[in-house]
Amino acid sequence: MPEKEASRRAAELRERLQREAHRYYVLDEPQIPDAEYDLLFQELQAIEAAHPELLSADSPTQRVIGKVLDGFKAVRHTVPMLSIRTETDTESSGAVSFDARVRRELALTETDPPVEYAAELKFDGLAINLRYELGVLVQAATRGDGEKGEDVTQNIRTIVQIPLRLQGADAQVLEVRGEVYMRRDQFDAMNERQRELIAGGAKNEKTFVNPRNAAAGAVRQLDPAIAAKRPLSFFAYGLGDVQGWEIPETHSGLLDALAAMGLPVCVDRAVVQGAEGLVAFHAAMGAKRDALPFDIDGVVYKVNARALQQRLGFVTREPRWAVAHKYPAQEQMTVVRDIDIQVGRTGKLTPVAKLEPVFVGGTTVSNATLHNEDETRRKDVRVGDTVIVRRAGDVIPEVVGVVLERRPANVGEPFDLYKRLNGQCPICASAIAREEGEVDWRCSGGLYCPAQRKQAILHFAQRRALDIEGLGDKLVDQLVDAGLIRTLPELYTLGLAKLSELDRMGEKSAVNLLAGLEGSKRTTLSRFIYGLGIRHVGETTAKDLAKHFGGIDRVMNASLEQLLEVNDVGPIVAQSVRTFFDQPHNREVVEQLRAAGLGWDENDGTADTMPKPLLGKTFVLTGTLPTLSRDDAKDRIEAAGGKVSGSVSKKTHFVVAGAEAGSKLDKARELGITLLDEEGLLALLAAPAV
Repeated sequence: MPEKEASRRAAELRERLQREAHRYYVLDEPQIPDAEYDLLFQELQAIEAAHPELLSADSPTQRVIGKVLDGFKAVRHTVPMLSIRTETDTESSGAVSFDARVRRELALTETDPPVEYAAELKFDGLAINLRYELGVLVQAATRGDGEKGEDVTQNIRTIVQIPLRLQGADAQVLEVRGEVYMRRDQFDAMNERQRELIAGGAKNEKTFVNPRNAAAGAVRQLDPAIAAKRPLSFFAYGLGDVQGWEIPETHSGLLDALAAMGLPVCVDRAVVQGAEGLVAFHAAMGAKRDALPFDIDGVVYKVNARALQQRLGFVTREPRWAVAHKYPAQEQMTVVRDIDIQVGRTGKLTPVAKLEPVFVGGTTVSNATLHNEDETRRKDVRVGDTVIVRRAGDVIPEVVGVVLERRPANVGEPFDLYKRLNGQCPICASAIAREEGEVDWRCSGGLYCPAQRKQAILHFAQRRALDIEGLGDKLVDQLVDAGLIRTLPELYTLGLAKLSELDRMGEKSAVNLLAGLEGSKRTTLSRFIYGLGIRHVGETTAKDLAKHFGGIDRVMNASLEQLLEVNDVGPIVAQSVRTFFDQPHNREVVEQLRAAGLGWDENDGTADTMPKPLLGKTFVLTGTLPTLSRDDAKDRIEAAGGKVSGSVSKKTHFVVAGAEAGSKLDKARELGITLLDEEGLLALLAAPAV
């Protein structure tokens, strides 16, 4: 590259990197993924290496980036908080290259023994320096620019993991360095609370892009009371200034010593030998990465012996004895080419971004979920936008946010799912609906929609519905995938000839399935209603509908007002039933099932003369009973007129508790509710009706 062009590009890169670093470290509002930043940084490094005359003291390559916020007191680090070199070769060769450099600097030959390393995780959080004097925490500061950071002592004191006094350590000064981070589950829960606040009209609230951003924002809260509400954690991994304490001879020994003082130290670390050990650690942590409760973007290798660290020394701003070995980036930028709407097995409609293919998280991604309409509109994702896409392990790729500065002038309109689909399911053209308080739109053609076919059949065949023996997940997959079944009524057109077309379907299994189908034709109205899979209609509601109306035609034709007269049927359930039977496809399936021979006693439940000793009583089941299964106990209670609830409240009359009963038993005791074992339940069932 000519010197003039190199000078122009270097200046451009410095300005861009400083701007993005300010957003990331100071504003906590990153606009580009880490991988994009790393590429820009490496490009600038290459230009400066080729043209040393262009190297300047203010280049991002010559200092640890950051700036003290105006709202915090500045703290000068006695020992600078330097960063370590990043190895961006994500393959095993990256570890091999580091070991080769170390051996070369130490003048080791092939006959010399392998170098011993301490290997640990590279946490994705905010670096912090904790200053202890005579064992007591007196100050906490951010990295800042490496020389000077921000005093965040009051906020750090709210992190319960960080001891205010060290155990067995009374050094005059002991500065402990580590990472403040946020667990993924706590991050997700916090963002969900933020969404609820935003939905409730709260102003000046926002959701966070990732756990690192959330942790940094919490540490930099000027009000420690707000910081205390954020779920922060901490891992120690090194030292700053030390006075009056003998530092262990190895890095692994140092981490053991810090852990003994009561400081949290990550257990996912190891002492390994040579390049082979580094490669094995990198692979093992890579396989475990997505199962960890917190984010990492790589691992860190450090020469274990302090004496060797001192021999190796530093180059510019980085120690020669340590390196961060990254994994494939989990976030990348790409362009949204279109937004499709997918129909799930339960009828849920999910907007999906169709992307310009991008390599992220170790694979090429061309689709990413937008979750639902509200989330798509909140992020304001539009066709033509440049977006940040995240993929972690087997998790479905998702759009994290939009890079607004790259939005083209001719970008599409804000996303409107109902308008986009013209109010119809993209698969079967049934009406779509979204109930009050729900975030998801759903297709109402449950029995008809091809996208819901497998789920509808499995629900219809389950034991508590039509109880079709032998019709499980694998067989349903085969039947649907082979095109032998498209709708529920076609179950009853199966014969030995059709079933023989399936792989691994023996004659005996086929005969048993056909017998199960024939036996399912005589059922009850309540089981049939439940088997239809109407949203919000469970077994109890199905029984209530059967008892109240006494026939399927009366249920199908009931008005909202008539449905609301049914016991325990509220506006949501009533509207769901009405929406379901308003679809001609669903009514047609019911008629076809009747034509296939399904029948039941039309006054199912209304002419029942069985005694009802538990009429009006509400039960909750918890734990394992000696002889009765949960379903058996529920059937007997409901047959005796009782109701079974899933939660304990003041309206509960009895809690039936078996072995390993959980929190429901504790709640029952707290409320003074009568407790029964299996023997007590059987005694109640045998009592005469009152």
